[in-house]
Amino acid sequence: MTSPTAPDLIFIMADDHAAHAISCYGSKINSTPNLDRLGREGMRFDNCFCTNSICAPSRASILTGTYNHVNGVTTLHTLFDAAQPSFPGLLQQSGYQTAIFGKWHLGHGPEHDPQGFDDWQILPGQGDYHNPKMINADGETIVAGYATDIITDLSLDWLEQRDPDRPFCLLVHHKAPHRRWEPDQQHAELYADEHIPQPVTFADDYSDRSNAATAARMRVDRDLTPDDLKGEVPEQLDAATAADWKYQSYIKDYLRCVASIDDNVGRVLDYLDDHGLSDTTMVVYTSDQGFFLGDHGWFDKRFIYEQSLRMPLLVRYPAEVPAGSTCTALTVNVDFAQTFLDLAGVPAPDRMQGSSLRPLLRGERPTDWRDTVYYRYWEHDDADHGVWAHYGIRTDRYKLVYYYSDGLGLPGTSDRRFAPEWELFDLERDPDELHNVYHRPDYREVREVLRAELRTQQTTLADRPHPDELENQE
Repeated sequence: MTSPTAPDLIFIMADDHAAHAISCYGSKINSTPNLDRLGREGMRFDNCFCTNSICAPSRASILTGTYNHVNGVTTLHTLFDAAQPSFPGLLQQSGYQTAIFGKWHLGHGPEHDPQGFDDWQILPGQGDYHNPKMINADGETIVAGYATDIITDLSLDWLEQRDPDRPFCLLVHHKAPHRRWEPDQQHAELYADEHIPQPVTFADDYSDRSNAATAARMRVDRDLTPDDLKGEVPEQLDAATAADWKYQSYIKDYLRCVASIDDNVGRVLDYLDDHGLSDTTMVVYTSDQGFFLGDHGWFDKRFIYEQSLRMPLLVRYPAEVPAGSTCTALTVNVDFAQTFLDLAGVPAPDRMQGSSLRPLLRGERPTDWRDTVYYRYWEHDDADHGVWAHYGIRTDRYKLVYYYSDGLGLPGTSDRRFAPEWELFDLERDPDELHNVYHRPDYREVREVLRAELRTQQTTLADRPHPDELENQE
């Protein structure tokens, strides 16, 4: 059974919402007042990272508290075994009322539909922004309206019908702001008369990095489609002006989708206030990963580079979390499941690989807290984005990356292989990750220490290094 002080839980997750598109994280391109309220009334995590920057694998890690080589969802095409232990299912077994509404993206069918939920209604695959099809245990239906509003409506309706004498765990999983971006009518003209500044690395030429960076097919100036841009680029623009036109088109629609999320987060917070639930409910806001907002000239995610790796994480729970607090400790998405179970007084299975964030939420950092984050991207050279398979580690100061560039025969990967490469970034001297120092003699000692740490992480987490790695140390 749950602890007598177990909180209610609302876990709100967007899709591809970069932390640097939230104003309480310092965004200079938009305002998110309701998300900022969560930061003001709770804790903002400044170094929260995903373990695989792609939708389905990240969602599987969040639900199960395990890395993808354990939960089996390594790519978008490896379906989720929904019978494996998850934090909603364990909470349900302990007396919680549980529900999920919105994006699932872990497969559909008896073995893959949500389990451990009293109620669920999900989008098929990515789903549609307008008048989406929704799936539940009874079948499929078309719901009129805009997906972000609909998901919130379903969530609030469920809260109205719940048993007020039992704790609840509600997952509100938005489609937005996933590509292709379709704003709602209310925000369709937002930023229409503004020029959004380009990020400082927008014109990155990848000259001091791996071939993997050059090969990726995610460039704003080249790889966005007319569907993404809602039309063709005007004729007679020079290359730089055409690239900026594309950037303005996509970033404004992206931010318009974010604005709808922010409004709907406000609806949830208002509901909790109006029903006297704010003090006893933990509200969590995050995204399944980060996103390139023109950083390095890219859109999308997948790489271990910062804007893709970093996740927003805002947590409000007045009973334990000091208002207006921040946390700089290294945290990862596999920590979420153990955190929720810890707060509920429910033991976490031994297979879970994260750590409860509860001491951090109280403002305490355990002396043995991690100083390294491990990452692995498996979906090698997929047809749409062309990002090569890699793994690596991030510490407070450094990032080491090995591009083993091999699909390993996994679903959704290419059978093409490329020469392995190493990258090393000194984040203190090069926060924009523009200069690979792996081969510099003055970083030789750092390189060897980090290579040993990479091996330690893989051994600890029971992941296997690529067999070619030991032959490609230089």
